[in-house]
Amino acid sequence: VVCERSDVFASACAVARAFPLFTRRSASSRRTEKKHVTVEFVVVDSDGVPVHITRIVDSPCSEMNTDHFLDEIKAVGSELGITPVIIRGEELKQRGFGGIYGVGKAAEHPPALAVLSHTPDGATQTIAWVGKGIVYDTGGLSIKGKTTMPGMKRDCGGAAAILGAFKATIKQGFKDNLHAVFCLAENSVGPTATRPDDIHALYSGKTVEINNTDAEGRLVLADGVVYASKDLSADIILDMATLTGAQGISTGKYHAAVMTNSEQWEVACVRAGRSSGDLAHPLVYCPELHFSEFTSAVADMKNSVADRENAQSSCAGLFIGSHLGFDWPGVWVHVDIASPVHAGERATGFGVALLMALFGQASDDSMLNQVSPLGAPANKPEDQMERDCKRRRLV
Repeated sequence: VVCERSDVFASACAVARAFPLFTRRSASSRRTEKKHVTVEFVVVDSDGVPVHITRIVDSPCSEMNTDHFLDEIKAVGSELGITPVIIRGEELKQRGFGGIYGVGKAAEHPPALAVLSHTPDGATQTIAWVGKGIVYDTGGLSIKGKTTMPGMKRDCGGAAAILGAFKATIKQGFKDNLHAVFCLAENSVGPTATRPDDIHALYSGKTVEINNTDAEGRLVLADGVVYASKDLSADIILDMATLTGAQGISTGKYHAAVMTNSEQWEVACVRAGRSSGDLAHPLVYCPELHFSEFTSAVADMKNSVADRENAQSSCAGLFIGSHLGFDWPGVWVHVDIASPVHAGERATGFGVALLMALFGQASDDSMLNQVSPLGAPANKPEDQMERDCKRRRLV
């Protein structure tokens, strides 16, 4: 691959995504010889190492339930010398995680909250990445149809991306405290499944009237972000999720939808998307106009909007942010990757490169320092070059 140095990171990630790992083809239809692919980058000096997480997202729930996902987390922890914290099953209920427990309690394999933590000496801030890990989403009792349920094995794409990004980031060296929080559950149907009209108390202490059991991702993430704030004392919280089908309508198949309480971080997400190849575009952030969609007569809020034609993806993000509180003093970023997490029937690995670029300023890796938008001048000389290059491509 011959490219400008500023494009090496995005190009490496694009090459990595071109080689999916998961297959269950029988021996008769599978290639017998193993292929070894070598990619050479012609640049001034160093190169980057892409990370694969598509296997997790491509695997069916029979092979990637919450037990298996926890095994993946433990394996990464073992490789990095980190012992994960795991809260599971009935302990979630006892400790007040009503969102994660309520979503996953009907499944054969119990729900879990798992945390990997990197706490180096000399850290100046604490960052938490919170991933939605719904290993399969039937919709619950608000069940999906026969055409919309296939593919819901990919509903763990946010948690998978965070696992891959955490592994790669820590291996490259990271100066700040970094926690990866995984909210794992299977949204299943059974005698103990959550019913519409049930009311759950979430980890924030706020009560939620369930009016749509298929709006489950926001429930598990609400518990996750509050845990990151209360128990991990995070200054910066980013949640990543395949949250809404409406994301594809809002920002399309190639751009993640970003919502944040910080204008600086909104700009940074867009810039990190351009430098990494995991493109991002802002959603409307206007809680004063949109949060009333969740009004409930009997609880603090409902979990799904009253008007599905009123900024659905924005409202879904606001639900998560409301449990932190709209006056929370830290930085909160919500990233919806529902559409770009897959291309056709294959996972893309979307999200890993975006996270590594966005937080590259704290990395020990010089390339990630270069692609990170945070701490960089507002108008770098490269910006005009990027615009000129895009203009030439369009022409």
